[in-house]
Amino acid sequence: MPEPATAPLQDKWEEFLGRYGYDKKIASIASIYPDERSLFVRYQDIEHFDEVFADELIKSPIRVLKAGEAAIVSIARMAQTMDEGATIHLRILEMPKDTRSGIHIGVREIRSKHISQFISVDGLVRKSAEVRPRVMLAAFKCVRCGHIMHIHQDGAALMEPMECEKSDDGGGGCGRAAGSTKFKLVKELSTFVDTEKIEIQEEPEGLNAGAQPQSLVIYLEDDIAGLIYPGLRVTINGILDSRMKQKGIQSQTTFDIFLNANSLEFIDADDFKIEVKEEEMKQIEELAANPHVHEIIRDSISPTIFGLETEKEALSLQLFGGVAKKMPDGTHIRGDIHILLVGDPGTAKSQLLKYMSELTPRGIYASGKSATGAGLTAAAVKEEFGEGRWTLEAGALVLADRGLACVDELDKMSKNDRSSMHEAMEQQTISVAKAGIHATLQSRCSVLGAANPKFGRFNDQSFIGVQIDLPPTLLSRFDLIFPLFDQLDTVQDGKIADHILNSHLVGEMREQYDYQSETGQDFDRDDFEFMDSSRKPPVSPELLRKYVYVAKKRIFPVLTQEAMDRMKSYYLEVRKLGESNEAKAIPITARQLEGFVRVAEASARLRMSNVVTIEDAERAIRIVREYLRRVIGGGRDELEWDSGSLYTGVPASQQQRRLAVNKIMKELLAEDSQGFTMEQVLIEAQAANIPEDKVRAIWESMRKNGDIFETGKKEGQNTYKMVHEL
Repeated sequence: MPEPATAPLQDKWEEFLGRYGYDKKIASIASIYPDERSLFVRYQDIEHFDEVFADELIKSPIRVLKAGEAAIVSIARMAQTMDEGATIHLRILEMPKDTRSGIHIGVREIRSKHISQFISVDGLVRKSAEVRPRVMLAAFKCVRCGHIMHIHQDGAALMEPMECEKSDDGGGGCGRAAGSTKFKLVKELSTFVDTEKIEIQEEPEGLNAGAQPQSLVIYLEDDIAGLIYPGLRVTINGILDSRMKQKGIQSQTTFDIFLNANSLEFIDADDFKIEVKEEEMKQIEELAANPHVHEIIRDSISPTIFGLETEKEALSLQLFGGVAKKMPDGTHIRGDIHILLVGDPGTAKSQLLKYMSELTPRGIYASGKSATGAGLTAAAVKEEFGEGRWTLEAGALVLADRGLACVDELDKMSKNDRSSMHEAMEQQTISVAKAGIHATLQSRCSVLGAANPKFGRFNDQSFIGVQIDLPPTLLSRFDLIFPLFDQLDTVQDGKIADHILNSHLVGEMREQYDYQSETGQDFDRDDFEFMDSSRKPPVSPELLRKYVYVAKKRIFPVLTQEAMDRMKSYYLEVRKLGESNEAKAIPITARQLEGFVRVAEASARLRMSNVVTIEDAERAIRIVREYLRRVIGGGRDELEWDSGSLYTGVPASQQQRRLAVNKIMKELLAEDSQGFTMEQVLIEAQAANIPEDKVRAIWESMRKNGDIFETGKKEGQNTYKMVHEL
């Protein structure tokens, strides 16, 4: 077989397309053109056909692809199904994923040697601009003589004719140079193509700890434009190009790089790129078979932080999550577990969040203090990237799709920014409607939030629920909420101090050991290894990430009847206790029942089981009960629980007292139309067994809100009326 260097490339393509049956696909595409106008060819077929020819495609893609498209047009016209002037794009798919091939390249590995070569890159779509037409063949009309000329457009700037062309036989135009005539663009005779500009960045799970993701600009044309939106994970195959940087009117010696996309492939959101070796798989199977696997994984989460066993157990279950369900009617039920940590300063909230973001296969860390609602969800912005057009930009919750979003300092966010999280947490989508852009992005991730109490520290004299400075609508979307206290306790303080000091000691010894090992000095290895092992997690972060990956990829647990009966009986038992409560408070809602299911599924998935047993149900009840006992029960049992304090911001008992005070005011106003005094209200409230301090608090709240107002005086006291009675 002749080499590509000596044989015409078009003939080579025609031989390849005929041998592998692509000629039949060409005839089919040509028959429905322009509804379909791309032929997709597998790179593996080209490589199998001729390795030298495949290598030529990688090194000289523009020349080889043009010859291929010419071959496609030739085959289509031979079948007499192709109109004159029409073209079918040649798009190459399924490039080898092995990075050693030099074809599949990471964004941060792109170098100058790859310019003008055909490469393949994976990434997460960060931004996408609007689809707009770009002129490819511009028709210009000379205003002097009316002659029409066609100029191919390759660069970003429009290229006009240098002169009105004139042929040797006297035909054509007037021959005037651009300085003595003008040229007008004739849009009707020009050829346009749809184009879209996007930006991809490295996938977060492939980054080393602390590394910032690098990005690459991509240009998509014709039928592959408009198919991508932010948050998608894609493989882009195309030709790497460069453009000289400009500073004002002066050109610089450095160049910007971008990729002219030839084809794109969508990556399944669940397809994590984590390689699990056979030896590691054996370790994972051994760990899953351990009866104490829950405790082992719990203790592997941030071992430098003392205590917090219940919180760490909940965080370990959040890593695995429940099962996302799609019902027959199309309804989506989330499986991700949302957790909120609210605590006093210095209780290691931020450290836990940072550790979790690095532990999970797809983790994003953001601080609410420095993040806006658009930065967390998505935004339509008009910026330089879109070249003056509107650009859709993905936020942290979109980038963390199928992973974990850790949002610190939630209480420092503005009210409007926090409200943008509601849809993302429950529906797990983010809707953008701005500047004519209407898009729905996916945010199928767990949220781990952290916040401080309303007044900086918790007050033991008040319910925890009313001290969390977050709107009830947002709080209700968290499956688990844990308050973290900094309390005075001599015994506990001593344990914490020992733990912190020993952690510092281990760190110091590691630094000293590393230095002395490098310089060949003697060191007490036994003492070092003993101390070092005291802070090592039972399961290394690398193995735990792979354990989570395998579990989420392969395990989809199903509830047993025993587990369902246990969760149902506990739910009904607690609900029934609300009937005997004096305030008739609702102790637990259906949201908690769904929380039981998600936590129980995560418990089964953690031990690599496809069955949710009654033990998993008991674990879920224990964890959710502990959260409810602390947050809405004030540390008391189920009989005293009042979910209203968390989900409405007002406990049921307080609502009952306010209704009673309102009734007293109405009755006093009915007896005397001039108004009522505070003294009269206090006397009547005392008869109804309502404490005086509670009445005064309700009175002050109503006065500040404008529900009551002063009308005059009666017997030396101010009289008031209720607004709604007017």
